[in-house]
Amino acid sequence: MISGSIIGLFFYNADWLGGYTSFRRRMVRLAHISCFGIGFLNVLFGLTAASIPLDADIARVGSVALLIAAVAMPANCLLTAWRAPFRHFFFVPVLAATTGILSILAGWR
Repeated sequence: MISGSIIGLFFYNADWLGGYTSFRRRMVRLAHISCFGIGFLNVLFGLTAASIPLDADIARVGSVALLIAAVAMPANCLLTAWRAPFRHFFFVPVLAATTGILSILAGWR
């Protein structure tokens, strides 16, 4: 909510961060939505882990991986908006999110 509030302070300015379709502004919007999207995945993971028999070790791996993704994706998006070469580090949150999701599927009995 805080990131959305900050972004919302400047939305009316057509030239903010280079305009609506600029790379920087798209990265900031992606950072904002990834907070909600990956957070939603974490909630679903918690509900899934509580409702189906899931191996404890696999559940722990999935939980940690999704937490890494929840922090790394918005951070990487904001860093990329600041300096474009940070885009090369998107593999970190993508691998973390993939590991989290696959661990749920692998641990499902």
